[in-house]
Amino acid sequence: MDESRPRRSSFVRVKRPRDRDEAAPEPPQVTEARPAAPPDAHTRVVIPRQERGRAAVSPDADIEVREVRYGATSRTPYLRIVPKQQRLTKVAPGYLEATPVGSRPIDAVGRYLADLRRLLIGSPFATSQAIHERLSKVKALAVFSSDALSSSAYATEEILIVLALAGSGALKWSLPIAAVIVALLAIVALSYHQTIRAYPNGGGAYIVAHDNLGQLPGLVAAAALLVDYTLTVAVSVAAGVAAITSAAPGLFDLKVVLAVAVVVLFTWGNLRGIRESGTIFSAPTYFFIASMGLVILVGVAKVVLGDAPGSLLHAAPPRHPIEPVEALSILLILRAFSSGSAALTGVEAISNGVPAFKPPESYNARVTLTWMACILAFLFMGITFLSSRYGLMPEERETIVSQLGREVLGESPLYYVYQAATAMVLFLAANTSFADFPRLSAILAGDGYMPRQFTFKGDRLAFTNGILALAVGACVLLAVFNASVTRLIPLYAVGVFVSFTLSQSGMVRRWWRLREPGWRTSMLFNGVGAAATAVVAMIFLLTKFTHGAWISTLLMGLLVVLFLLVHRHYRRFQELVQVSEEDVARLPPPASMPLAPGAHRPLIVIPVDDLNRITLSAVQVAREWGGRITAVHVSDEREKAEEFRQRWERLLPDAPLLVVESPYRAFLAPMLACIDYLSRSADGHVLVLLPSLRTRHWWERLLHNQTVLGLKRYLKDRDGVRVLEVPVELER
Repeated sequence: MDESRPRRSSFVRVKRPRDRDEAAPEPPQVTEARPAAPPDAHTRVVIPRQERGRAAVSPDADIEVREVRYGATSRTPYLRIVPKQQRLTKVAPGYLEATPVGSRPIDAVGRYLADLRRLLIGSPFATSQAIHERLSKVKALAVFSSDALSSSAYATEEILIVLALAGSGALKWSLPIAAVIVALLAIVALSYHQTIRAYPNGGGAYIVAHDNLGQLPGLVAAAALLVDYTLTVAVSVAAGVAAITSAAPGLFDLKVVLAVAVVVLFTWGNLRGIRESGTIFSAPTYFFIASMGLVILVGVAKVVLGDAPGSLLHAAPPRHPIEPVEALSILLILRAFSSGSAALTGVEAISNGVPAFKPPESYNARVTLTWMACILAFLFMGITFLSSRYGLMPEERETIVSQLGREVLGESPLYYVYQAATAMVLFLAANTSFADFPRLSAILAGDGYMPRQFTFKGDRLAFTNGILALAVGACVLLAVFNASVTRLIPLYAVGVFVSFTLSQSGMVRRWWRLREPGWRTSMLFNGVGAAATAVVAMIFLLTKFTHGAWISTLLMGLLVVLFLLVHRHYRRFQELVQVSEEDVARLPPPASMPLAPGAHRPLIVIPVDDLNRITLSAVQVAREWGGRITAVHVSDEREKAEEFRQRWERLLPDAPLLVVESPYRAFLAPMLACIDYLSRSADGHVLVLLPSLRTRHWWERLLHNQTVLGLKRYLKDRDGVRVLEVPVELER
């Protein structure tokens, strides 16, 4: 049963004496705390608002109090038994924890939106429910390799599309180009072997470049990765939709709508909290490997047996001749090579996810990386070889992979199974970016390079803002480029090879600086990898810049500028608000104003997020008022909350701190529940001081939480609670 829904109330009537001269019974007295053995652990007793708060309740007392309700038209006291729905529970002295009820919005609109959100994405998860699955090598291959393996479904086609510009005779260059790309794959894989060994806790390009090369190279790597993740979604979804429309040509004109619908579907799924379960991810990945492997093996067998248009040593003539539109040149071959290099996208994923492996993590990750590189090389070379032996040509309405399936499998049901497997792994590759993009955004936000809002987790423990930003970017790309893989590819691999180059260069610097055992061999591998990927990146910019690579380059540059501006703001803000023990010691002592007879000294509540100059301004105002001060800190991380409590008690021992743990990561509802709780101990006389930051520019407000405004809106109509905003404008 849902504990948030109230059960039917029951009333117990206390009868009056029949004799009017007999004295009426004394109404039940309000007790300060719940008795040791209450008659019903699921009930409590309440009274109307005008009768509440007559007993003192200290923050160390139990939250639930026993109260009395009187009849509206008679003197008969009624005991109203209602379900106990605690909004807060006591964890320890000075520590409260918000319950699921206490984490829900208190207003009707907020509750309606929360119910709608629950209907769409499910009930909220507590932070403690986060699942971190340790993966075996078999499961890890499926989880981390879908992006790289899926690129084999379109890499060969992109090579052929470029070579076809020089006519049918130029298609014979596809196999040599594919062989060079496989050699590059081996170099990159060996380079990332060294990265995995050096960074057993995960060595993404941003971390490696930032640690070893400095701030700017690290930010360039981060920008390249964010652009790459966005394009991974766009390219993979477009390729997956192309696999569907190849099998069902009637859907071709709806490919943009289908692609956007797939992105929306994955956005919804990730907002619900799709877990990186190896079991779930294994099925489509191995289904694709098996189906593609079957087609390649059967296709090669037909070539050997003479059932194919070509032979082992000679390519088949194209199905129809192609008139050249430009001459075959070194530049065209390099352009085809850069297009086919998209097959290397996703190779770095295993080095990012080393902590997810079962022990020994580093060894298992290196073995899995080797497996992935070998499987990718087999699939890529197999598709390219068979394309030349069957004389396949790029077509607008059918992919090379689909044509190959029809040639090998015919129109049998196996062909449609094969196409379904291809679409599934491409969509799965897109889904991996929905985990990587928000995670990298959260790391950048934690380092102060992106707005702090990107570190917040939603109801289902997903980085909501990162997921939504990725979805919007991918949908824009799909709409602008008409969900065309060929038009998206020139934008794609620039970020991949820039991040490869910076990561491997950072590893070279690391080996030279630390000189650990075996550093010369490792530095050689990483040095060769850095040089090779740098050459490919320059080739890509040279051959693809005017075809769309300039867009990716511009986006990366704009992101780096944005990172620097955001970081400068946060750094200056931190310099202005940080306080020392001397700053706290200079605060004026609490005022001791005399009270009039019958007057109450107000309880002053200060919501605090950090101990800084903004908080001290509110504490100073509270001391000038001379009331009892209680600070309230809402946190969803117990360790950080404990560190904050220790620092607060060391610097401000005269101002009690009440920590409210929010397992569902809400702020407003637990804070309001705590203020209601404290108001019962203050005879309804509560003054809430809201310290707020006044910024000079509108865009600066986007970089800070505006929860104070929401708290002020909810508190202004509360009986017995006065609100005073303490605006602080920091001087530079």
